[in-house]
Amino acid sequence: MTNKVRVRFAPSPTGPLHIGGVRTALFNYLFAKKNGGTFYLRIEDTDQNRFVPGAEEYIFNSLEWLGIAPDETVGKNELFGPYRQSERKHLYKQFADELVSNGFAYYAFDSPDNLENLRKEAEKEGKTFTYNWEVRSVLHNSFTLSKEEVKTKIANGDHYVIRFNMHDGTNDNALIQAQDLIRGEVNFNPALLDDKVLFKSDGMPTYHLANIVDDHLMETTHVIRGEEWLPSLPLHIKLYEAFGWKVPEFAHLPLILKPIGNGKLSKRDGDKLGFPVFPLQWNDKISNTSSKGYKDDGYFPEALVNFLALLGWNPGTEQELFTLEELTQAFDLNKVNKSGARFDPDKIKWFNQQYMQKRDNMVLAQEYQKIVKDKNIQIDTEKLARIISLIKERAVFVSDFWELSSYFFQAPTTYDPKAVGKQWKENTAVLMTDLQTILNNCDSFESSTTESIVKNWIADNNYAFGQIMAPLRLALVGELKGPHIFDIMESIGKEETINRIQNAIKTI
Repeated sequence: MTNKVRVRFAPSPTGPLHIGGVRTALFNYLFAKKNGGTFYLRIEDTDQNRFVPGAEEYIFNSLEWLGIAPDETVGKNELFGPYRQSERKHLYKQFADELVSNGFAYYAFDSPDNLENLRKEAEKEGKTFTYNWEVRSVLHNSFTLSKEEVKTKIANGDHYVIRFNMHDGTNDNALIQAQDLIRGEVNFNPALLDDKVLFKSDGMPTYHLANIVDDHLMETTHVIRGEEWLPSLPLHIKLYEAFGWKVPEFAHLPLILKPIGNGKLSKRDGDKLGFPVFPLQWNDKISNTSSKGYKDDGYFPEALVNFLALLGWNPGTEQELFTLEELTQAFDLNKVNKSGARFDPDKIKWFNQQYMQKRDNMVLAQEYQKIVKDKNIQIDTEKLARIISLIKERAVFVSDFWELSSYFFQAPTTYDPKAVGKQWKENTAVLMTDLQTILNNCDSFESSTTESIVKNWIADNNYAFGQIMAPLRLALVGELKGPHIFDIMESIGKEETINRIQNAIKTI
């Protein structure tokens, strides 16, 4: 096996990629890049009953949008291909047979109905039925059937599964020990664990066998996955040992909790609580429903990546804003928390607002053009970028721009009555008429020039600053809001500025 770090993200195409899965992919990506290794993606689609059309493409598109595309995957640098488990199913039978031959696994012919009855009987007694060393001797398997009977059943096409022999019933104190990179030493008692199914008679492996075989054959050095897989760790370690393979290092990430901090954030929580839990919008063709995603809600991929990186990982500094490169340099599994991380929808909005300030105004202007064009407004992109520079500090999303800047394109037709009552006095119309004259005589209408001229005029006439500026803002905007008033005037131009003042005088 290679000494070079190789980590994987191995989702199942059973629906849209949940935000918890995105964080797992991100942490694997960061770990690989930090250590000069490889991040690959394997599609685990052995359970064809749960396969959802479009889910695989959705996974690829999501990681691409987030900027954390794998180095190897389906159709890309397939050094250890195929990268779909369904295309690797011819590999698994030989490994299942090897385990049986070496006494680490056995055939079980119990019918689903019989097992279900045993579960119900156990429930009646307040117990949980576990298929393990304690009950094997009274069930239909290699322990109770002769080799000839087993061969005959298989030859007859009887339904069977291959189960892993987790414990032989001796030395109940022999613990399975593992060193988790996040949790430290973890111990499991094999006497309390069940004999998991590894292979089914339909020729398909279960997750456990396929996962271990593929991780070995694809030379995975570190398995970084969610906390929910921690109970599977003892089986996976025993499988590696049974095959005589080197055990990779394991790290189990903490859960992402609901905003209220109670329970794991689920796929259903997004629509219920009013925020996305998917990176991209998901259109379910079966139920004909749609679930929103972060991209479609106007979030920047950098903001989502930054937010997710800090869910369960603490860099140990006060820094909150990280580029992907900075995250890569700072990332350390030793700084990942053991306890769950609460999902905060308001915090990701804060991140988006921070990245809004960093984003190039021309890039934002190209996105905003779609909105203004829908309103039949034609404007030069450079001029639009200038307007954005004046209002974007108040915006969280590009979709906020119109509410913050509509007055740049449309003169107000109404005026805030509270502001009018407070700021428009008996002599305001006269003052605004005089101001029109001052502005009309301005040769240049640049912000700094008009600001200097108007302020000098105010000072020369001993007017109060608010006496002029508040009514002027009302005339231009319709409300007492917006950026620097002289920047607004420069953007809308001399003629429009004077027209708006005249209209306010007539209307108010």
